[in-house]
Formats: sequence, structure tokens, C-alpha cells
Amino acid sequence: MKTKTPDLIFPDWPAPKKVKGFITQRKKGWSKPPYNFFNLSLSVGDNIINVSKNRRLLRQILPNDPCWLDQVHGTKIVKADATPSPVKADASFTRQVNTVCALTIADCIPVLVCDRQATFVAAIHAGWRGLLTGILEKAVNTFNLSPSNLLVYLGPSIGPTAFEIGPDVFDKIIAQPSFKSNEITEHPLSNKWFANLTEIAKNRLKAIGVDNIFESGLCTFSNPKSFYSHRRDNPTGRMAACIWLEGREKK
Repeated sequence: MKTKTPDLIFPDWPAPKKVKGFITQRKKGWSKPPYNFFNLSLSVGDNIINVSKNRRLLRQILPNDPCWLDQVHGTKIVKADATPSPVKADASFTRQVNTVCALTIADCIPVLVCDRQATFVAAIHAGWRGLLTGILEKAVNTFNLSPSNLLVYLGPSIGPTAFEIGPDVFDKIIAQPSFKSNEITEHPLSNKWFANLTEIAKNRLKAIGVDNIFESGLCTFSNPKSFYSHRRDNPTGRMAACIWLEGREKK
């Protein structure tokens, strides 16, 4: 198999050196249109052989096989080192070195988390449903660490001028206790709005004492050469977000 080197985005945040992570782009893989090229999801209709090639390529830059999640836009959180992969959940965490927490994404926010002492890492899949039903709050509570000790990175997701919503989602967003006016902007068309997922996530995190929040500022919808977007293209592929604690031994 011809060697390819994936294009990666590395979080710009002050995480300890022991914390390693990245987000893939759609370039330089094996999948054919409309999944071209580096699709890492087995659940979007892509050729399983090509996805397997892509996953093997990803594995070459990881210390271990990742703990993949079967994401369902819920609030279930699992220990990546104690869970068979894939598992129905939308977040995973670990305190073990070389255990890779992984997400597949194509518009929802990949939320990467660690603490200042590098004792744990986590990956959270945060779409609007998960955000409004409390996945971030549940995750922080599960970690059992001081919110002020956490570092959070919000990776590429659908941007504030691309995520169109109707009255049903609008009503759900503005009904949230943590709602701020920067989460919603008016759409040029009547009875439509734009939602800002990143601001919703930041407001909910700040409401529970998490202030060390960093973001990529990249929009999946607006960058078709780099990112998959379920809203822009359907069917389409998925990128991956991975995070782990670096250790001496690799399996």
C-alpha cells in the first residue's frame, strides 16, 4: 500500500507536553467520492476496504488502537481503557497512558479536554442535541476534577453563519438557563436563525466554572477542501479527533 501522510490540525492550547492530540482533515486518504479522501467512519456508506486503509494509516501515528464511539447525540460517557470499541456513547476519557480517545466528526464540535497536571484526557462529541441535554456538564462532573483546573479545546465545527435552525431548535436554545444572546443571530429569511455552537458550548462551560477554553475558529461547512460537513454534503465522510496521554511503552 502506497504510503500517505495525513494532514492534521494540532490544538493551539497550553496543554502539558504529555497530552497529545490532533484532528484529521479529509485529504490524502483512500476513499472515493463523495467520501474523498480520508474518511474514518464505517457508518456513512463508504467502502469498508477504503475506510480500513484509512484507519490503518491513522493507526500508524497513534500509540494504540483508538477507542471508537458509536455516537448517538446523547450524553453517555465511558472510560476508554475499559470499553470495547465501538460503544454507543458520545464521550470517552482515560487516565491511562497510550489509551486513545477518539471521535468522528463532520459539523458537531470535537471537544478535547485535559487537566493542567496531565492526569487525564477526554474527547466529547458535542452537537446541538448533546449540548442542550447537558453532555458537557455531565462530562465535567464525571471527571471529578475542579473545573478551574481543566483545559478545553473546541475543534473545527459548523460555523455561526452556516448552522441554520428553525423555530423548534430556536425555542430549545433560548430556553436554556445558560443562554446568552451571542448564541443566536437572525437569518435573512423569515422564521429562520443561525445558531453558534461554539458560543453555546463556551457559555455552558463557563456557567459551571470552566474558563480555560480555546478554539480553532475553523468552520467545517465553509472549508470543503479540508473538512467534511454533513450539512453541506450528504452523504459524506467523517474526520477524527484523537487525544491521549503519552507514555513510554507502546503496544
